[in-house]
Amino acid sequence: MSLISEPSFSAYSSWATQGGFGNHTVVDKVPPDMLHLVDAHWYQFPPMNPLWHSLLGFALSILCFIAVVGNGMVIYIFSCTKSPRSPSNLLVVNLAFSDFCMMFTMAPPMVINCYYETWVLGPFMCELYAMLGSVFGCTSIWTMVMIANDRYNVIVKGLSAKPMTIKTALARIFFCWANSLIWTLSPFFGWGRYVPEGNMTACGTDYLSDSWVSKSYILVYAFFVYATPLFLIIYSYWFIVQAVSAHEKSMREQAKKMNVASLRSSENANTSAEHKLAKVALMTISLWFLAWTPYLVINFAAIFKALTISPLFTIWGSTFAKANACYNPIVYAISHPKYKVALNKKFPSLVCGIPEAQSTSDGASVGSGATTLTEDKSAAA
Repeated sequence: MSLISEPSFSAYSSWATQGGFGNHTVVDKVPPDMLHLVDAHWYQFPPMNPLWHSLLGFALSILCFIAVVGNGMVIYIFSCTKSPRSPSNLLVVNLAFSDFCMMFTMAPPMVINCYYETWVLGPFMCELYAMLGSVFGCTSIWTMVMIANDRYNVIVKGLSAKPMTIKTALARIFFCWANSLIWTLSPFFGWGRYVPEGNMTACGTDYLSDSWVSKSYILVYAFFVYATPLFLIIYSYWFIVQAVSAHEKSMREQAKKMNVASLRSSENANTSAEHKLAKVALMTISLWFLAWTPYLVINFAAIFKALTISPLFTIWGSTFAKANACYNPIVYAISHPKYKVALNKKFPSLVCGIPEAQSTSDGASVGSGATTLTEDKSAAA
């Protein structure tokens, strides 16, 4: 499929506007056994420029490589290195495993379909593809909620919090997967439906049906898998930042009483824990919002007839959601001090500037939310 012979976007649009497609639609290449799943809405749109399929296939190949390698390394290092192992870090491993599975199962089929410019794997694989994407996405979302909650317990509740055990961590992981399966298996039992998306190279939820069964599924799913997790993540980080801010204030007051510049070590004297944590919180929430909001907008715009959903428009929702699997390893693992030390030992060429002292002095897990806050409290006391 050569890109050189394809018309430019402007020429292509002009040709389409002047009737170059005739009676052709985006559904023309769909195999006959798939047509019963295609909504009548898509028959009004002309075929997409093949260049979009090429670009999408290329972008997904890059995202798949980054996500599989990144999350694979997180799973390998956390599993094979004794130092970063802890009940809390099981949540990070579960997040990496879920993201790994998402890209490993989602990207290759879509790249194949982008080559053929339509879904060629059959109706059952279409439904299975959509279900798996929903399972792994939902699991990742709720695992991020559990990580935020763990950080909340460690930092906000402090010594009064009940320490997380292996059993507790495994129970939370089981909840994430069981909760995801309940929501994503429902369409197989008649509540909602999985159908081809507008570009015909991927499959997702049926947000175009006027049936109240389909609409109610998406609305309830959005509440429990988007709105509720987003609220819990914001709630957790809001109080985390407040707690660290209050602690920083007490540290400064204690330093004044002792007539010293800072109670922190010299290497941390110029570092504000509240600022660092606020940045982490803002980045976490922003990336989460950026990943899942476009897909929600597409679903709600179709349900409430707020916008005309075009095949090209549907590309962005799934692409942004899949991209979430690429930067989760950075947000939740590479920022983890012990992970960086282990990564430096396993793959030294990939890590730069890790202080040697970190490997022995880092007794707190940033990845699990235990920052130097606990150490600072003992120093202030």
